[in-house]
Amino acid sequence: MLAWSLEALSRADGVDAIVVALPAGAEAALPQGVVRVDGGATRAESVANALARAETGLVVIHDAARPLVTIELAEAVLERLRSRSDVDGVIAAAPLADTVKRAGDDRVIRTTEDRRELWGAQTPQAFRTEKLRAAYTADPQRVAAATDEAMLIEHAGGTVLIEPAPASNLKVTTPEDLQIAEALLTQR
Repeated sequence: MLAWSLEALSRADGVDAIVVALPAGAEAALPQGVVRVDGGATRAESVANALARAETGLVVIHDAARPLVTIELAEAVLERLRSRSDVDGVIAAAPLADTVKRAGDDRVIRTTEDRRELWGAQTPQAFRTEKLRAAYTADPQRVAAATDEAMLIEHAGGTVLIEPAPASNLKVTTPEDLQIAEALLTQR
């Protein structure tokens, strides 16, 4: 899955360098020029390790768990960020199609959310490097709990925009997801 992601990202205009965070001791054949850093115990730690090696004004964060990322989507988040000096980040996201219920630990429904305003955050996510670094140092407890970098920018008072993502930008979390991803990749 990493190779599929690297293939698209390495061909995207505006991606000048790639840093990959991998678990310590993990073996992976990385293309020439790709920098490897050790991953951390959490997503935030892994991103922080990679961010420390970033030498560009803009960074793109991407999960290899989304191997169907397209060159066009990576370019779109970067271009939208470049074109808007008043924003700190742009993330790929998809509008939620399901009706969303909020429930407690007892699984009793408390409310039904208005899905017209709800989006599922995805990657790639593009940020101004210094803004993201500042967000990482602002509140260590918040960093540890963050499920994506946009959360950190938001909590630091920054502005993040959404770039609509295609339905094919799925996240592979189950064996069935992997079968779907492989089938979609064979169609490309």
